[in-house]
Amino acid sequence: MDGATELLFYVNGCKVTENNVDPETMLLPYLRKKLRLTGTKYGCGGGGCGACTVMISRYNPITRKIRHYPANACLTPVCSLYGVAITTIEGVGSTKTRIHAVQERIAKCHGTQCGFCTPGMVMSIYTLLRNHPEPTLDQLTDALGGNLCRCTGYRPIIDVCKTFCKTSGCCQSKENGVCCLNQGINESPEFEEGDEVKLNSEEEFPPLDPTQELIFPPELMIMAEKQPQKTRVFVGDRMMWISPVTLKELLEAKVKYPQAPILMGNTSVGPEVKFKGVFHPVIISPDRIEELSVINYACNGLTLGAGLSLAQVKDALADASLKLPEEKTQTYRALLKHLRTLAGSQIRNMASLGGHIVSRHLDSDLNPLLAVGNCILNLLSKEGERQIPLNEQFLRKCSSADLKPEEILISVNIPYSRKWEFVSAFRQAQRQQNALAVVNSGMRVFFGEGDGIIRELSILYGGVGPTTMCAKNSCQKLIGRPWNEEMLDAACRLVLQEVSLPGSAPGGKVEFKRTLIISFLFKFYLEVSQILKRMDPVHYPSLADKYESAVEDLHSRHHWSTFKYQNGEPKKLSQDSIGRPIMHLSGIKHATGEAIYCDDMPALHGELFLAFVTSSRAHAKIVSIELSEALSLPGVVDIMTEEHLHGVNSYCFITQTEKILDSAEVFCVGQIVCAVIADSEIHAKRAAKRVKIVYQDLEPVILTIEEAIQHNSFYEQERKLECGNVDEAFKVVDQILEGETHMGGQEHFYMETQSMLAIPRAEDQEMDIHVSAQGPTFIQDIVASVLKLPANKVMCHVKRAGGSFGGKALKTGIMAAITAFAANKHGRAVRCILERGEDMLITGGRHPYLGKYKVGFMKDGRILALDMQYYSNGGSMLDESVLVLETGLLKMENAYQFPNLRCQAKVCRTNLPSNTALRGFGFPQTGLITESCITKVAAKCGLSPEKVRMINMYKEIAQTPCKQEFSAKNLIQCWKECMAMSSYSLRKAAVEKFNSENYWKKKGLAMVPLKYPIGLDSRAAAQAAALVHIYLDGSVLVTHGGIEMGQGVHTKMIQVASHELKIPLSSVHLRGTSTETVPNTNFSGGSLVADLNGLAIKDACQTLLKRLEPIISKNPQGTWKEWAHAAFDESISLSATGYFRGYESNMNWETGEGHPFEYFVFGAACSEVEIDCLTGAHKNIRTDIVMDIGYSINPALDRGQIEGAFIQGMGFYTIEELNYSPQGVLYTRGPDQYKIPTICDVPAELHISLLPPTQNSNTLYSSKGLGEPGVFLGCSVFFAIHDAVNAARQERGLFGPLKLNSPLTPEKIRMACEDKFTKMIPRDKPGSYVPWNVCI
Repeated sequence: MDGATELLFYVNGCKVTENNVDPETMLLPYLRKKLRLTGTKYGCGGGGCGACTVMISRYNPITRKIRHYPANACLTPVCSLYGVAITTIEGVGSTKTRIHAVQERIAKCHGTQCGFCTPGMVMSIYTLLRNHPEPTLDQLTDALGGNLCRCTGYRPIIDVCKTFCKTSGCCQSKENGVCCLNQGINESPEFEEGDEVKLNSEEEFPPLDPTQELIFPPELMIMAEKQPQKTRVFVGDRMMWISPVTLKELLEAKVKYPQAPILMGNTSVGPEVKFKGVFHPVIISPDRIEELSVINYACNGLTLGAGLSLAQVKDALADASLKLPEEKTQTYRALLKHLRTLAGSQIRNMASLGGHIVSRHLDSDLNPLLAVGNCILNLLSKEGERQIPLNEQFLRKCSSADLKPEEILISVNIPYSRKWEFVSAFRQAQRQQNALAVVNSGMRVFFGEGDGIIRELSILYGGVGPTTMCAKNSCQKLIGRPWNEEMLDAACRLVLQEVSLPGSAPGGKVEFKRTLIISFLFKFYLEVSQILKRMDPVHYPSLADKYESAVEDLHSRHHWSTFKYQNGEPKKLSQDSIGRPIMHLSGIKHATGEAIYCDDMPALHGELFLAFVTSSRAHAKIVSIELSEALSLPGVVDIMTEEHLHGVNSYCFITQTEKILDSAEVFCVGQIVCAVIADSEIHAKRAAKRVKIVYQDLEPVILTIEEAIQHNSFYEQERKLECGNVDEAFKVVDQILEGETHMGGQEHFYMETQSMLAIPRAEDQEMDIHVSAQGPTFIQDIVASVLKLPANKVMCHVKRAGGSFGGKALKTGIMAAITAFAANKHGRAVRCILERGEDMLITGGRHPYLGKYKVGFMKDGRILALDMQYYSNGGSMLDESVLVLETGLLKMENAYQFPNLRCQAKVCRTNLPSNTALRGFGFPQTGLITESCITKVAAKCGLSPEKVRMINMYKEIAQTPCKQEFSAKNLIQCWKECMAMSSYSLRKAAVEKFNSENYWKKKGLAMVPLKYPIGLDSRAAAQAAALVHIYLDGSVLVTHGGIEMGQGVHTKMIQVASHELKIPLSSVHLRGTSTETVPNTNFSGGSLVADLNGLAIKDACQTLLKRLEPIISKNPQGTWKEWAHAAFDESISLSATGYFRGYESNMNWETGEGHPFEYFVFGAACSEVEIDCLTGAHKNIRTDIVMDIGYSINPALDRGQIEGAFIQGMGFYTIEELNYSPQGVLYTRGPDQYKIPTICDVPAELHISLLPPTQNSNTLYSSKGLGEPGVFLGCSVFFAIHDAVNAARQERGLFGPLKLNSPLTPEKIRMACEDKFTKMIPRDKPGSYVPWNVCI
């Protein structure tokens, strides 16, 4: 194998050749670091988020066709790209050349917020359009299934997709044969034509222009057709890459290197190498070997080449299902069902069929189906051909049934199904799409004749054991039995015995998995029974009507959204931007990849990279740290420990002093112990793994709130709030209830991980820190402290942050201080970018909560007394836990007047990474606990929760528990409008009718109010400053102390300056936030960033206007350029600082009284869901939201904040689940394990209406902050699920209290819908096993 060593491919139409490429190099770092194409982003490194999506184009010289497909650059080895053309976001369009239609529309439809995910979104849509210029909405949403967004809530991105579809205004649902345009019961009659407000003008969008696209390079076509093909070999420092181009060469390579994996898409080997530390010295990667890509219809079945991608397999099976009679395609249809939800489009286009089969992952979706379908694997070696069945022995890797080391899988034969043979596929995951299955299954039955007697039966499960499990013995025992209820009962018992799961099984959810095993079996029984009835109505009984829905998919409808708002009187000036839906200032740059984030900044000469070494124990003494091996590795410059920071190794936040590095004792897994500095990211991270730490474990290890209570492990700051006389009130109430609600935590999952670059300056010991953070002044202070410098020599710069949500504050400061110390010590720039896994491990998130309540109420639902005890899991450092606790406590009553209330709250000290601020700041937890209490009271009174909510709601002029007065008029208005807009009464009746007719599917409807107070704990925390310059050409530069992290604050600030100075938006520029221009800034958060900084800019502009009054009055028709020159000539300063002192705020915790808030945001949300009682799956059908947001400065941005917050809250309350081991190790360290909502989770209908502004206030133009309030409205989905579960339980005769904790995952939904299957499963005694995970 003397193969060529030159690698040749094209990127954005430019030829790239490499003579010494390292086989370990992935495309993402190559694009970003080598080619300086930074539009493609790092989001997770494992192909799970879509931020790094690029388009790969391959030319097939035989078919003479070009295949365009999306791929994750983070998993694509550069060596695999010989002869391909790559298109990145820069190649699609740019502001310097021409913007593509996709880029323009995603910006103008307000589909970007922080913008970090936007290039990936654009690339996914763009690639689909290259293949399908007029796609369906299904194709578009499917194309985006592998792209995550944490900001927008996806609705505007769906709107972008719709502009490329050929559809009418119809939502494309024909439920009960009625089009939505004919106003069915589930639609919204209130939204008549003219009501909805469009925030963009679709008619202005230029059409898609195919002539703009880059052509496939002719050189690559000629090369593919005429150049003699020969094996290519690339050799790196540690690895050799062999790319055979003929079958003969492939077999030779496999003989020479029998242990080398065959790699096609790198979707299996790549994550193992990256996340599990697996290393392969040799990789064999076949390229364009035709025999591996066959699609052949034979007499006995369909043969598919092992090298086909899963996307190509999907197309081939869809084609076969159309061509062939239905009875022959049972297996193909079952495989298609799973291929629709398996991973995202990028992974399906990269992963190969052969790789998926041979990897034999325990949760493989396809292998159980291929096995039940009696597939045959066609193998080849130098010895010749061989066939083996894809059966249980193969899946268990039995040597007698497996590939030999020198063999390769050439193709797979999938037999046609026969008449009276039925195949079904089942899976249940944490999320409906792009999520590994908790349990999946393939089932096949063959009756031989139409007599209903089982001749063959095959059942396999994935996700329930170390390999795919086969219920072989159970199936054998059932052969010869008729297909009836008795057989089903026997089958369930037999399968449960055979496919057994120990209580400590990896992955946890043991009882859920056991239930799914037989729930799937029951579904299969019903599906087959239904088909038998259809085939032979005389001999087979029909399913009970109420059972039919069990075999149907959850309610699905195309997306439909509306938005209503009125901003009061129209503004007089046409150029006035206040109140207009102005596009995000960086929207176009987000869409073209030209927006610069911290890690996009070019590498500086001599730059170093820093990687952290973190604790692997939850509570231990450090006996020793061995650094010598790590220091000896290539490229390692230094390793910083606590000793280096002698005298400066601490910082103080509020009153708590914490260590920066600790080499003596660790208090959580993920605590930073030391830091490796090397000449590259690869060298630093490799060395960090070689630092040897010896621990001596300490007791106790406290992980949960319950353990903290048991050990009395609390931080000292307890908070109390009381009003009325609770004890006396309990004496006069009709009934008293006690209960508790447990809430899990939440990961911020900002798309841009923690990023910082410290640059020491050559003179005066100056230090510049570029960082993705919310508090530049805090970072300036902590860095100055660690460097023993005055703050005036440390400048912190934040251009933008790729999402924050509260997670880029204190921990960011600690990491920035360590990075700056290293830079200062070595006199070289130091960069530190966390990988997704270490970011999630180190930074903590939303506090888990336990709320215990005792509530006294009257029979009519009036709550007279409420006694609450809150416990929050603070983790190993105090961080912002006390502030979160206080805020949650002050807002806990939500929209309700509790005349007698007593609340106590404590922060638990545990051995977890410290939890911190996250959007909503304590209220999403305390608010849900209050609503849970309301729901329990309603159940006890025999009333609907909505009735009890109304009875206890604040009326007109009211007082909060801390005696702050406010008007609840708009709260009541929001509630009433939401009731009307959602057609609540009509739909409640429709839900009840549906539930009475369906036993295994249930719908739920719930409505919750919102009172979200806005304000900070002190006036000092709410002060803000700004700097405004007017230049002689009349242009204006604005800077302020707020951070742009996706909420559009810079856009609103330009609107403010434009409005105040009466100058076009195009004349105002904003560069970023820096302590150099605006000093002593507060953290950006609390929904007040635009409020406070806008008032400071307004102040500066008014100062300037006052100075310029005499100039303007002399020449009222003049231009700004003329006025600026005239002012300069008269020595009038054209620069002004603006300042806002902050809102008056006070809270006395001793007396429990104060005025902590400036104003209140009101709202209400009504959500409808459908659940599958057999699997725990749920579908969000519709949500209606009404909010009172005052006067909207920018309705497009405000709508985006409401929707994004709602979807993030919905994720928190339903699918986002953190898992820890009993030793305190976080399992959920990336998008593969931790599931945030995707495009498939957005309610099919989403209607938002804003109340018209009714009162003027002293806020910025009477606007209100909206970043956080909408999070809580996500709990309307939680309570809708609760309502559906309740309906299921009541039908089953379960009338006892229903306790559902958050998040309400498929596991909790399924196990709460108790039935004969949940009763049938074996249960393990607590204490008889060590569980895989701990409920935190």
